[in-house]
This record gives sequence, structure tokens and C-alpha cells, in this order.
Amino acid sequence: MDVIERGELTVVGLAVRTTNAEESDPARARLARLWQRASAPGAFAHVPGRLDENLYAVLTDYESDHHGAYTQVVGVAVRAVPKLPEGMVAVRVPAGPSLKIEVRGPMPGALIETWQQIWKQTEAGAQPPRSFRTDLEVHHGDGAEIYLSV
Repeated sequence: MDVIERGELTVVGLAVRTTNAEESDPARARLARLWQRASAPGAFAHVPGRLDENLYAVLTDYESDHHGAYTQVVGVAVRAVPKLPEGMVAVRVPAGPSLKIEVRGPMPGALIETWQQIWKQTEAGAQPPRSFRTDLEVHHGDGAEIYLSV
């Protein structure tokens, strides 16, 4: 894990508000449905100005820490905010120091396992401490990278 200076980014996509406790209960979980919608062929084909073919997940608007509510936006990175397609939002991911974690292996299992390790390390007082401002996942053909704001 390396601390890097991550640049600013704008993501246009679909959003849900949830908690980790809700996500552990299949009856209340929202993220699987969000990812199903976002992963559908052509889900973001009508979004102009895409930077690349990656899928981005922005975790933001943290109520507190990993126990509180947060918003997750899954979408695509864009050069500028276009006229938003119906049902989509735009979120700015501010530049700043981030802890970069590479995720490899079968998805979504490898990603879930990595987040569970992150939560354990957070509970144990990992350094540098997370700021719970805006975190980012970048998904691509080789896996994903998680950028935790510190």
C-alpha cells in the first residue's frame, strides 16, 4: 500500500445511499443491484466525454466512518459534466493524498475481501488514518485499485 497524490476526477453514474450493515443483509442490500445496472451492456454509452473504458465507484458523503451511511456512485469518468442523463448524478472526486490498494482475483469476492481487511485495519488504528471524505475504486480488466482518502 502506497500513499500517492491522486488527481481530481469527475464521475457520472448511478447512486445509492447505504451502510455496511445494510449490505450484509441480502434483504436490505442495495449495492448488488446498483452494480448490476451499472455493468449492463451500454449502461453509460450515452454519457459524452468519457475519459476511458474503466468503471469507477465513488464512496462519498460519509455520515461518520465505516459504520455510518455513505453514498456510492458507480459510473464513468468524464472530462466535463455533460447534461446528465435521467437518473444519473455527477460527483467530483477531489484531489488529495490517498492510500492506493491493488485488488486482484475473481470479482467481486476479491474486492469484498479487500474491503473487509480495510475495515479491520481501520478498527486497529491503521496509519495513516482514513479521512472518510471521498474514496475511489477504479475497475478495469486486470482487477481494481482502491484509493482511500487519508
